[in-house]
Amino acid sequence: MPDAVELLLTRRSTRIIDFVDPGPGPQDLETILTIAARVPDHGKLAPWRFILFEGEGRARAGAALAAALTAADPQAPERRIEEERKRFLRAPLVVAVVSKAAPHPKIPESEQVLSSAAVAQNMLIAAAALGYGATWVTEWPAYEPRARAALGLGVEERVTGFIYIGHATQKLEDRPRPALDAIVTRY
Repeated sequence: MPDAVELLLTRRSTRIIDFVDPGPGPQDLETILTIAARVPDHGKLAPWRFILFEGEGRARAGAALAAALTAADPQAPERRIEEERKRFLRAPLVVAVVSKAAPHPKIPESEQVLSSAAVAQNMLIAAAALGYGATWVTEWPAYEPRARAALGLGVEERVTGFIYIGHATQKLEDRPRPALDAIVTRY
């Protein structure tokens, strides 16, 4: 397992086209989800949940998304509908991080949404620490009400992100990062 600082300095998202089997087994998946859930959570609300798309469930979810796309856009080209059928087949495992942020007398909804984003980031880091490639995407199913419903989200729930996890066929070079002197000010 890599040193934590080295991992944080070198973690990169995997390109969707670079995922291959195998995905995490049951023990690694439990570890990834446990680490993901260890985030700041004011009020201990757990304002997020996970939907796992693995095995045949990936194809079933793709069929549901294809149907949602057809309902939302009856003129959608067949090529686009086929892309939706294959959406979650692009990696061995896809985890939807779902925000359940809701009005609360003490904890602002924005704080709850940020907790959900922290869950997604922890998931990326946990997957990398265990030797998997991972990437966080949203794309149209995160925003289209029919697609969210087709994937099992409630009306009030939102997709924070779809985390694709598997092995990477190649390691990407690091991309340019902002220089600290351009983003840090002192008061």
